[in-house]
Amino acid sequence: MNKLVLIAASVAVFSLTAVSGYFGVAAQNEVRDRSVQTLAPPTPTPPVFDDDDDQVIRVDTELVNLNVRVLDRNGRPVNNLRQADFTIYEDGVSQPIEFFSQSEVPTNYSLVIDNSGSLRSQLEKVIEASKVILDTNRPLDQTSVIRFISSQKITVEQPFTSDKEDLYYALDNLYVEGGQTAIRDAVYLAAQQVDEHQRKGRDDRTRRAIVLVTDGEDRDSYYSEQQLFELLRESDVQIYAIGFINELSSSGGFIRRSEQARAKAFLDRLVAETGGKAYYPASAAELPRIGAEIANEMRTQYSIGYVPTNERTDGSYRSIRVLVPDGPNKEKRVVVTRTGRTAEPTGAAPRLQQ
Repeated sequence: MNKLVLIAASVAVFSLTAVSGYFGVAAQNEVRDRSVQTLAPPTPTPPVFDDDDDQVIRVDTELVNLNVRVLDRNGRPVNNLRQADFTIYEDGVSQPIEFFSQSEVPTNYSLVIDNSGSLRSQLEKVIEASKVILDTNRPLDQTSVIRFISSQKITVEQPFTSDKEDLYYALDNLYVEGGQTAIRDAVYLAAQQVDEHQRKGRDDRTRRAIVLVTDGEDRDSYYSEQQLFELLRESDVQIYAIGFINELSSSGGFIRRSEQARAKAFLDRLVAETGGKAYYPASAAELPRIGAEIANEMRTQYSIGYVPTNERTDGSYRSIRVLVPDGPNKEKRVVVTRTGRTAEPTGAAPRLQQ
């Protein structure tokens, strides 16, 4: 009997990995919490010893989980690859793959919907597209609904639940009102909520995602872009963005076009760094199709895990790159995953376990 048992500790960085044989359905939230709870830092797992002569030593080790999509030159998913086809690099150093799967796993995701005045004409179709995504939920999937306008008007309309009727009700009761849009704050708090819900669950390797619907223009956020992206690197949440950036140029003029370019750059960075995807519909009529595509994208992915060869947990940023071989006739393939992670430092403040 091996006396050394490696455990993926609470400092582990978890992504949207596959789990076969997932047991139990997370309990449904019945109380409509109107505020997003902040997440305290994780605490390392202490050593545990048996009373008999055979001591079991628990050693903290970091398992990095990646959610990976592979596309051909036409943007179609490539779903027939094996573990041997993938090579992972962290800071340019090849990493041994410890876990590989393409099977479907439960997904926890938040619908984060801009309810500011700029989306007044699109809200009905936004709700319709959100329901298209919800209709694909499996029994173990959990979804929440977050409504946002200004920094002080970011509310959880429906906490995480698998009950579709509760989710439909929350969507049907969304409404537009005036205010200065706080997109960074909404994404920041939503990522915290997804991560907190993940920690309460029985399975740490459930996929995590945010579906963001907005015009992309931030006017009232407390958190900076730097703070937002630092959090996203730690929480490992994949973001899908639907950006109505055309609304920003409706009034014409160079200034409005400049705002449109900034909004697109921000949304593109959000999805690029988290391994998600951005959509820029020309009209609200495209939303049901986009909703169906997002639902499919979240579930047709490879789940890959590795234990970093660099064992230092010093809070530094580590770049991640995943490579696959070319397809038939040397056809280039595109790999989509998150671009890096933060090696969360040890010695973090204690956290009350759920």
